[in-house]
Amino acid sequence: MNFLDVLRTAIFALRGNWMRSALTSLGVIIGIAAVIVMVSVGQGTQAEIDRQLSGLGAQKLDIGPSAGRSPGGARMSASSFFTLNEGDIDAIRQEIPEVQYISGSLRGSSQVVYAERNWNSSWRGVQPDFLEINGWTIANGSGFEPQHFTGAERVVLLGETVRRELFGEASGVGEQVRIGRTIFTVLGTLDSKGLSGFGSDQDEILIVPLDTARRRLMGAMGLPAGAVMDVSLTVADAGDLGYVQSEVESLLRQRHRIGPGEPDDFQVRNVSQLVATRNQTTRQMSWLLGAVATISLIVGGIGIMNIMLVSVTERIREIGLRMAVGAGPSDIRRQFLAEAMLLSLGGGVLGIALGVIGALLVGHYNSELPIQLNGNVVALAAGFSVATGLFFGYYPARKASELDPIEALRQQ
Repeated sequence: MNFLDVLRTAIFALRGNWMRSALTSLGVIIGIAAVIVMVSVGQGTQAEIDRQLSGLGAQKLDIGPSAGRSPGGARMSASSFFTLNEGDIDAIRQEIPEVQYISGSLRGSSQVVYAERNWNSSWRGVQPDFLEINGWTIANGSGFEPQHFTGAERVVLLGETVRRELFGEASGVGEQVRIGRTIFTVLGTLDSKGLSGFGSDQDEILIVPLDTARRRLMGAMGLPAGAVMDVSLTVADAGDLGYVQSEVESLLRQRHRIGPGEPDDFQVRNVSQLVATRNQTTRQMSWLLGAVATISLIVGGIGIMNIMLVSVTERIREIGLRMAVGAGPSDIRRQFLAEAMLLSLGGGVLGIALGVIGALLVGHYNSELPIQLNGNVVALAAGFSVATGLFFGYYPARKASELDPIEALRQQ
């Protein structure tokens, strides 16, 4: 029997009991569709997290105070201490040439008021490099000028959320707003960044010069001279990040007169390590989703093998007749293997179609669940359906080919 004869015979055999053939393929259809949908969701989620985390800066270090204890011995959070100052920032800028941008900042929250509208928002008092470090760009108006930082001028940049809540469709540039008890002039507005990788609204922010925040927004907190709450810096070459981190730690220990064995009064956070950890977690989740879907595909393959074994039992006399008229064991084996392959391939084609449609529908009706269709995944699913037919169809085919023709003819 040539290939066309084998294919024609297999199609005829399956068509004779089409309902059973369709139900047998159902397991493969569901398995392939589930693999495509789940892997597409996993890869889409990975891509979205990568996009969000890229905004954190893979070449960035964040420096803040470490937790400590009050004079009475009570443990206090890191935000209760001011161990960093502008002198530390100047020293890092001068002594570590690999540092590209660096900025200290103060932060807090206040009610911001314009006419009859008001909004409670966080604010940041920053140095000139802050916008470059965090990827902020000006949407309307202008950014800070050098005199704004040296003169503690009452100017502010508005995040998109704050601008919308206060001014609606207007830009708000040039208008005056009240932050706490102080009147500020809106110098410009910032392009929208949306949600951060942690789900917070990055656009709900007010940015003012550092000295302005210290003198006009911090109130009577009694900050140490030149103190900042945290420091952010970036390097031009990501490969220098580890070296810069060690140099910063060594320099700050020296400046803060921390002796050997004594704990640091600061902490350095490497954002690239966070990015790598989150990426590893999402990759593992993608593999988990794919593994769960693969189980259903294996179950479908077992169903094919089960039905093919039943088919061999039902068609023993037919096998005997074929052998009696000259069919060899290889012909019988190819026939039953072709039937298993048709069941698996047919299910694979339908599964791929349903999987692609299902993934698109998930992305259409749930915009918060990103979808990323990958041609490699579809090709892998097709290959898996072929492998399923070969693997689970071989044993029934071999069993059929090993039947004794005389014994097979005696079966009723």
